[in-house]
Formats: sequence, C-alpha cells, structure tokens
Amino acid sequence: MQHLSLDIAQLLAGGLVLVSFMLLYQDRLSGLINIYALHAFVLTLSVAWQAYVQDAPHLYLTAAIALIFKAAIVPFSLHAIVKRLRIHRTVEVVGGIGLTMLIGMFLMGLSLVVMLPATTTADPLAREDLAFALAIVLLGLLMMVTRRNAVSQIIGFMSLENGLILAAAGADGMPLVVEISVALSVLVAFIVIGIFLFRIRERFDTVDLFELDRVRGERQ
Repeated sequence: MQHLSLDIAQLLAGGLVLVSFMLLYQDRLSGLINIYALHAFVLTLSVAWQAYVQDAPHLYLTAAIALIFKAAIVPFSLHAIVKRLRIHRTVEVVGGIGLTMLIGMFLMGLSLVVMLPATTTADPLAREDLAFALAIVLLGLLMMVTRRNAVSQIIGFMSLENGLILAAAGADGMPLVVEISVALSVLVAFIVIGIFLFRIRERFDTVDLFELDRVRGERQ
C-alpha cells in the first residue's frame, strides 16, 4: 500500500510538471488561462492525496482553497479581464517556444540533480515532491522571464506559487493559518494585479511590457 501511495503521489506531482511544460508551450492567451486552470486542478488532486496519505485533514482545506480560488475564480476572472481589455490573444515568447522548452527541460533535470541528493534522509514521499516542486517553481520563473504579455506573466507567477504549495504540502503539511493566509494573499494580489492591468491598458493602450519599455524610453 505504501508503494501505491508513493506511485500515485509521484504521478500527480509529475503531472503538475507536465502541465507546467504545457504552459510554456502554449502561445494563445485563452488556452494559457485554461491550462492554468488544469494546473490548479492537478494541484488540488495532489494536495488532497497528500492529505489522505499523511492523515492530515487540514490539507483537505488547502485542496479546497486551490480548487475554488485557483482552478475556478482566478481563471474566470482572467478570462473576463482579457475580454474586457480586448487584449491581443497571441502571446509572444522571447527567444521562441523551442528554445524555451529546451531551457525548461534543462531546469527540470537541474532540479532533480540538486534536490534528490540533498534530501537523501527525507521521507521518500516528501523527497520526490520537493524535487518536482522545485522544477515547477523554476518553470514558473522561466515563463515570467520569456513572456512579453503581462497577463501571461501573472499566470507564470501563480504557477510558481502552485509549486510552493506542493512543496509545503508534501514535506510536512501546512498549518491551517498558513492555508488561510495563502488564500487571502493570492486573492489580494490578484485584485491588485487586476487594478494595475486596467490602469496600464487605460494609460498606454497595451499590456505588452516591451511596448511599455519603448514608450518609457521615448519619454526620457
């Protein structure tokens, strides 16, 4: 039974990494938002499984928060923002998708090489989750660096945060107060980001960060 629990946990965490690569590959904004919803849903399943394996009921609350906020409210709100602001639906990738995917595979290998030897004394379940979580964090950072659109960078940031939740849930679980604070911080950050997007669009008629840099350079 222990081997089955470990296999399912690895399958879910590995699935989360796979969806992170799908985020890197996607160049349509609507598709990007939908894949992020899938990312959050897989996180929900992974955390719920950790709650079952660890016999930690409070982790079910974490899974519920991920399902409600990350897999439902945030994607719905992003779709509404994209529609309201009439943001261009194609996401430009710095360096191209092929190069980005190669860098992503390198970061995936790096996370395994760094994390697995460093956690040899840890529980096998936590050890694998930490390695996968580091890969998700690095892939989220890569997405933020290689995307020109502000909305896609927001999705990169939130996928990065999903990796942190996976790491915390897989290691020792999270106290209830941390789960509530994570939910509130995500909600507040999303509200602030939404306000900034509306203001940027209203002021510059674009959310392309390279275009904003060009406008700033012309005004200096």
